Amino acid sequence: MSKISVNGKAQEVESSISIAELIKLNNVAQPSMVSIQLNGQFVNRDDFDSTTVSDGDELDFLYFMGGGSL
Repeated sequence: MSKISVNGKAQEVESSISIAELIKLNNVAQPSMVSIQLNGQFVNRDDFDSTTVSDGDELDFLYFMGGGSL
């Protein structure tokens, strides 16, 4: 098991879980609308399946939202 942080909250996951699996585990409603930072570095969407998290990693799920005019 690995202890990681997702959006500032502690989470325990299986060792060597991929970012794609982590997105599913966290029930992200619109995975195509989320960007991931792993230890402060953005992960390319094409690498979600091959990038695994390790004990102590910090991830941020960033959701982009459309805006209006002022």
